[in-house]
Amino acid sequence: MLVWQKGMDLAAEVYRLSRHWPKEEMYGFTSQARRAAASIPANIAEGYGRQSRASYAQFLTIARGSLKELETHLLLAERVDLARPATARKRWH
Repeated sequence: MLVWQKGMDLAAEVYRLSRHWPKEEMYGFTSQARRAAASIPANIAEGYGRQSRASYAQFLTIARGSLKELETHLLLAERVDLARPATARKRWH
């Protein structure tokens, strides 16, 4: 499924991007951004495996929420100079 593949690509890119963030952020900001990124394709996959369309739709809603959470983390990374604006912004647009 294309949306799951794109979610996987985004999560992998967030892991690559955050690899260069300060080590003192590993258990805070870095971890939160990575969890949000990984949650996107995970919720798409879990919803796809459910028996009903309503359940699938609910998991897609959760995945969308994780995407918005990740967007916020990336914008904050720009503001505190962990990521260059062009680098972070192109990841999710």
